[in-house]
Amino acid sequence: MFATTNNDTAIQLLQAIGLSEAALSGHLQALVTTDARYLKDLKINVTNALGAATLTKKEAYLVGLAVAVNEKQAALQTAFEALARQEGATDKEVAETISCTSLMNTNNVFYRFRHFVNKEFYNTTPAGIRMSIMANPVLGKEFFELLSLVISALNGCEMCVTSHEEALLKHGTEQQRILDAVRLGAVLRSVVVLL
Repeated sequence: MFATTNNDTAIQLLQAIGLSEAALSGHLQALVTTDARYLKDLKINVTNALGAATLTKKEAYLVGLAVAVNEKQAALQTAFEALARQEGATDKEVAETISCTSLMNTNNVFYRFRHFVNKEFYNTTPAGIRMSIMANPVLGKEFFELLSLVISALNGCEMCVTSHEEALLKHGTEQQRILDAVRLGAVLRSVVVLL
């Protein structure tokens, strides 16, 4: 009976992120067959994070898309792109989410290097990295910054996290919205581990 209940929970988890039962991986199956309590917690965490009141469904799914791109999880990327499109995301918004994720990977490596080494030459020499996409994003500056923050948090760049959080506060973003977006990114990353 536990395996049936856990299997249902696993399927509900997959459905919440736009995946079918076919995506039931070996890792998830291990949780199903051992009556792992974590599976129920994870389903609740994902459902709550995706349903955060401070994020629209489209925004939550675009954050999911960014996480899937960042974590190179193709099936999840396809699923979140489809969910975002169902909520009205355009081709340009999807492309910009992907572009933002790519740019943050560049910045996260570069600025993490600067932070770790912390030498005047590296800190004062211009980065030489073009970031024109940030000037007038299709997604709007506030949401682009929010995506940038989530990806920077996933990639562990302290300088970038601090910078994007500060920019969001200057845009008037509530701290709860920031926390909800980062929580969503963290919870979705935990799902990627199991896929």
